[in-house]
Amino acid sequence: MEDRYQALLAHIAREIPGFRVVRKDRSRFQRLIHGALVAITFGAQRSYLSSYQTTIGRTVYVTPDWDELPAAQRYVTMRHERIHLLQFRRYTTVGMAILYLLLPLPLGLAWFRARFEWEAYVEGMRAAVEIFGRAHVESRAYRDHVVAQFTSGAYGWMWPFPAAVERWYDEALATLGVTAASAGS
Repeated sequence: MEDRYQALLAHIAREIPGFRVVRKDRSRFQRLIHGALVAITFGAQRSYLSSYQTTIGRTVYVTPDWDELPAAQRYVTMRHERIHLLQFRRYTTVGMAILYLLLPLPLGLAWFRARFEWEAYVEGMRAAVEIFGRAHVESRAYRDHVVAQFTSGAYGWMWPFPAAVERWYDEALATLGVTAASAGS
């Protein structure tokens, strides 16, 4: 699995010149973002530095435990982050900042953030099926985790409509050849 992860990194480096992976806790900028997120989410997002990988421009900022995570987990997560790298290439850093952070609202109804994340989460689901099998993404725990990312303070309540997110999830499962009925079990 480590070889597969390293091959993915090499592919991304060819695809995105200047690509790099940086630990979040070693970045002053990321520590400032963490403080801002704690404040603007009224404390709902306190694990930004320790639990979330973040892509800005051509850099993927990773948690301090990144190198200790199983290669399979790093691979699946990096597949998600690769989508963000491609989004930054397509929309530019300024464009992504405006769309991702501000439109239509910074909190609660962040439609562009939700759409960008949805694209990345679907790729993560695709990778999870490849690595862990269909049962993994069909599980209630996985589904609930993904839905919570959209509807909780984790991403600033980017799309706080659980039924809509669950519909998106079911549509993604269908594109992966996974049945929605089994995902509810």
